[in-house]
Amino acid sequence: MQQNSAQPVKTLLVGAGYWGKNLARVLHEKGCLAAICDPDHAGMAGKLAGEYQVPLFATLSESLAALDIKAMVIASPAVTHYQLVKQALEAGLDVFVEKPLALKEENAKELSQLADDKGRILMVGHLLQYHPVYLKLKEVLQKGDLGKLRYIYSNRLNMGKLRSEENVLWSFAPHDISMILDLVGEEPCDVSCQGHSFVSEDVADITLTHLQFTSGVRSHIFVSWLHPFKEQKLVVVCEEGMLVFNDTLSWDEKLQLYRHKVNWDNGVPVAEKGTGELIPVTQDEPLGLELSHFHHCVTTRTTPRTDGWEGTRVLSVLNRAQKEIARPAPAPTSNSEYFAHETAAVDANVQIGAGSKIWHFSHVLSGTTIGKDCIIGQNAMLGPDVTIGDGCKVQNNVSLYNKVTLEKHVFCGPSCVFTNVMTPRAHINRKDEFSPTLVKEGATIGANATIICGNTIGRYAMIGAGAVVTKSVPDHALVVGNPAKQMGWVSESGERMGEDLICPRTGLAYEETAGGLRRKPMMDAEGLTE
Repeated sequence: MQQNSAQPVKTLLVGAGYWGKNLARVLHEKGCLAAICDPDHAGMAGKLAGEYQVPLFATLSESLAALDIKAMVIASPAVTHYQLVKQALEAGLDVFVEKPLALKEENAKELSQLADDKGRILMVGHLLQYHPVYLKLKEVLQKGDLGKLRYIYSNRLNMGKLRSEENVLWSFAPHDISMILDLVGEEPCDVSCQGHSFVSEDVADITLTHLQFTSGVRSHIFVSWLHPFKEQKLVVVCEEGMLVFNDTLSWDEKLQLYRHKVNWDNGVPVAEKGTGELIPVTQDEPLGLELSHFHHCVTTRTTPRTDGWEGTRVLSVLNRAQKEIARPAPAPTSNSEYFAHETAAVDANVQIGAGSKIWHFSHVLSGTTIGKDCIIGQNAMLGPDVTIGDGCKVQNNVSLYNKVTLEKHVFCGPSCVFTNVMTPRAHINRKDEFSPTLVKEGATIGANATIICGNTIGRYAMIGAGAVVTKSVPDHALVVGNPAKQMGWVSESGERMGEDLICPRTGLAYEETAGGLRRKPMMDAEGLTE
């Protein structure tokens, strides 16, 4: 961690596991690693101590008694942070601790005050605040050329390491909360959060957190370790443009500026789109820069960018979000046969069948009919004048507009799109040109697919994820691509069939008709058709 020719600060690393091994590497490269403290001598800690030729201790007390050091880096489980940081500060050490600073806000405040009282450096490892791309994004934003800050959202998604000691909010979201608080420059006046547990009971695998600030800025943070691909993206929306930090792209593409904005034409908002502009950023390792900052603060006695008080503010948001997750879901009202979450909006003149469930922030508009035993996911919009048959499943972020009809047992995947106008313009009212879309019984529409209005999706057809359907689809057809083209046939069970048109799951046989496929009649024991 040498900087400005200063002597390396001999540092004790506490915790040499999943993330600690990366800290050990960087500390060693910079000549700072004095020793490792970890009880797992037979595992990673022993391997690293041997590789870097440093002493290995089982406890912090043992380490402090044997070493003459001034600084400590902590990468142990979060539940241990409070006691370890306190012990180190009371021993007169400067401390870098991985997020979170503590699990309880009062403990984080205590540690921050203790560091101030003893004149010690306390820094929290909010890594992305030291990422060169984030620093460049902040620099561009602070110039003011993009106008007023309006909205920030972040997605941190992966099919990654599942944890049982902390949920995905505490594991993934602290970095994004830290960046958002830094960019907005204030603490949120309102925090809401929804979380869902699918793998381990009471350990949320997916959370969506909304932050509202007194300045009018809004933000949301979507994190999941049950996602089919990795996505690490921060989007900053301003009056005169949008900045996108996409950490999964190559270095020269990680930061882009889109000069999109909204103009007003006779009282009608009109989107003005600009092409993406790549913003060059000098490549460097964020972890190396973060530890160099810690060394600089130790040697110059300056306050870290992410000090204990900053860590406390992040912890406050985490705890407020956690309380929302822990809040039990409201039960259906006693006079209702269906369930609607308290955040869902159901307008007047709506019919909803028994056993149906409508989840967070969804809106059912007037004139809409929902059948029995349907499931409507989060942030869906249905209507006005939409018909949904029995047993349908409408996933998150789906909008069903006027003239869309779903027959029974239709599945609409996340963020699939329906249209009802062929040539829409923001400044022209074309409600008299709405075209109907019919999705027949048992059909499946994949995530992010687009269904152009005026078409019919046949019975038990399957629309691949991301497909763009520009013409009607026959019964049982499998279509994919843009524009969607038929790739084969699927059975009622959703299995792709070969040339024999026999379902590999059920053994049922199908035959071609003018409208696609139909199941062949079966013979009973007396030779009668079903």
